[in-house]
Amino acid sequence: MSDITLWGFDGSTYVRTVKMLLAEKGVSNFKQIPLNVLKGEPKAVDHLARHPFGKVPVLDYDGVRILETSAIVRYLNDVLLGPSLVPPGAKDRARMDMIIGIIDAYGYAALLGGVAAYHLFPDFVGGRNDATRLAGIENGRKVIELAMQTKGISNFIAGELSLADLYLAPVAFYVSLTPDKDAVFHVAGFAEWWAKIQALPSYKNTQPNLG
Repeated sequence: MSDITLWGFDGSTYVRTVKMLLAEKGVSNFKQIPLNVLKGEPKAVDHLARHPFGKVPVLDYDGVRILETSAIVRYLNDVLLGPSLVPPGAKDRARMDMIIGIIDAYGYAALLGGVAAYHLFPDFVGGRNDATRLAGIENGRKVIELAMQTKGISNFIAGELSLADLYLAPVAFYVSLTPDKDAVFHVAGFAEWWAKIQALPSYKNTQPNLG
């Protein structure tokens, strides 16, 4: 197998999504080059040559460079051995893609930028803004409500464990560290889903070191 190189630091939820996928695929032999977003390292000239917008993660594998988490995880899911994190059925794939899109479009800004950043890294977002935090709680809960409604009676969001769960889990981790976790997580079905996620080795073994 060609070498896998992953650019991005463990504090990034999107980098953790990729690392969780690699863990689910049984891949531990890869090279990670940390680039700390909070310190502005992805904006350095050498990384801008990899990603013109200075974002992480970036992946090099088998002669191809891939930007953006959605493309990275889809590609790795297709080319690596191990269980697929993309459902085989069209309806379940749509459930997965819908929640990934919702997280990208609304959940990340609300839950990370609105709630987690307020408590954990306020300087990165220009300081604490109470209105932004309250909007984050409200909109973040809407995202989680939709994810749990989509899950229904399934164990995971799209039936079996899928990329949608690997997107939401790292975001939920940061919210779980804040005093607002109960307000955000008070959603039917979330506690059961969260317990299953926290029991996954891929979740346990990719927890970022925040020290």
